[in-house]
Amino acid sequence: MLESTLQTDVIIVGAGPTGLSLAVQLMRYNINFVIVDRKEGVTELSKALVVHARTLEIYDQAGLAEAAVSGGEQVQNVALLHGGKISAHLDFSGFGGQLSPFPFFLIFEQSKNERLLYEHLQHHGKDVQWQTELESLTQDVQGVRAIVKTASGETQMITAQYLVGCDGANSPTRHLLNLRFEGSTYPRLFYVADVEAKFPGDEATLYAAPGRDSFALMFPMQGEQHWRLVGNLPEYNPQPDREVTFDEVEAKVKPLVQLPLEIKTVRWFSTYKVHTRHAEQFSVGRCFLAGDAAHIHTPAGGQGMNTGIQDAYNLAWKLAFVLQGKVQESLLATYNEERLANAKRLLHTTDQFFDIAANGRWYFRFFRDKILPSLAGIVTQFNTAKEFLFPMVSQIGLNYGDSSLSQHQQDHKFEIKAGDRMPYFLIDGENIYHQLRDPKFHLLVFSDGQQNYDHLTQEVEAQYGNFVDFHVIPLYPKVVEIFGSHQPFKLLLRPDHYIALLSSDCSLNGLKDYFHQVVGQV
Repeated sequence: MLESTLQTDVIIVGAGPTGLSLAVQLMRYNINFVIVDRKEGVTELSKALVVHARTLEIYDQAGLAEAAVSGGEQVQNVALLHGGKISAHLDFSGFGGQLSPFPFFLIFEQSKNERLLYEHLQHHGKDVQWQTELESLTQDVQGVRAIVKTASGETQMITAQYLVGCDGANSPTRHLLNLRFEGSTYPRLFYVADVEAKFPGDEATLYAAPGRDSFALMFPMQGEQHWRLVGNLPEYNPQPDREVTFDEVEAKVKPLVQLPLEIKTVRWFSTYKVHTRHAEQFSVGRCFLAGDAAHIHTPAGGQGMNTGIQDAYNLAWKLAFVLQGKVQESLLATYNEERLANAKRLLHTTDQFFDIAANGRWYFRFFRDKILPSLAGIVTQFNTAKEFLFPMVSQIGLNYGDSSLSQHQQDHKFEIKAGDRMPYFLIDGENIYHQLRDPKFHLLVFSDGQQNYDHLTQEVEAQYGNFVDFHVIPLYPKVVEIFGSHQPFKLLLRPDHYIALLSSDCSLNGLKDYFHQVVGQV
């Protein structure tokens, strides 16, 4: 028997980094939501460690980046260890150069991300229904109905226009939607441990010790002598349910590191299997999947948590515009189009990187031992190499060039293309992104100063109201360098800071067709 009924716009199932990020984004658009999670509260145990530049840019829009950076540890260096000696030293300080306001890797573990996002929700009068579990869901053209069991054991119905499953790799939402989750499982067991350790290493350096058929990573954490150990156990375990002790883990780490390592305290440790899978599709009707519920992959490059947050970022503005009656519901199909394609690419890339790090075949071992140290040392000495690697790892290089939302009619004239992330640069010493924080489309005209665009301000306001804001930006030398155009041009930017179209025509021509035919403006 139902004890109560709640009505909202969006049901979010799962309050990990993805679900909480979606809630934070929806709040920016004043969209009502209910977020539930079967856990008792934010997690204290974190396999996910790294926050990349693109995530920090997303956090910055919500005013959260500064707190994340101050609460984390920036990785300045990576040291490769072979036989107890540093075989290569990689300088990652300022790795991203001028490509992002956050040109570094930040160690800011999952628990801290969850706490940051959750406290932001609470500060704005929102909360999570903890210890609340999804039991069933139904949907039709009118909406979604979810039956949940609350902490008190009561059964509650929540009705909404849409539901998003952010409920992890074993997602009840995905199971209820009967979506396949196909892929593979790496046969070896992996571990993560949070320790206090006496170690003759620099606490701003990540240490990587590859072995014959295993590896160990030592991540510097905030706090004195605080390290996170990550690696794999080389044996294939014929008893998958056998409990592994930390003593076994320690016995594998020390021969790999071969430097004095005294583990004083084990705060916690966990073992797990590595899977690489994605759902066959990320949406069914009014229900969506995001984060680990939609895709899981190897930990190579620390992509998982960041990718889930980007899922939420992509979906939030589309849900919001539909719920606000600004666009037709057909826009929501682009979530599956864009994020499923990204997940497939990411799984392929992380699998390749993971093979290099952990595969026991002789040619991978040869590469790790003989080629990688020399290659790694050279790569970080050259800015061109950094500018190639940083966008790929930090996710600022992710693009939606193949999306139906990206219009390419005139972008062949530019170095930047439709679907690319809005490049980062400064205007009079100020971050360009800070002018683009409003949750709407942004029309930018890059001007040579020969024309007054006041009339466009009035036209944009009259035709598009709260749908689009308008900026005139001088053709600074940096802008010319980035975009490859000495002539004035216009750029239409999506709410998630990806470029919708570029044109040398600085009028409103083309915008009406784009909004009505592509986005589905009502």
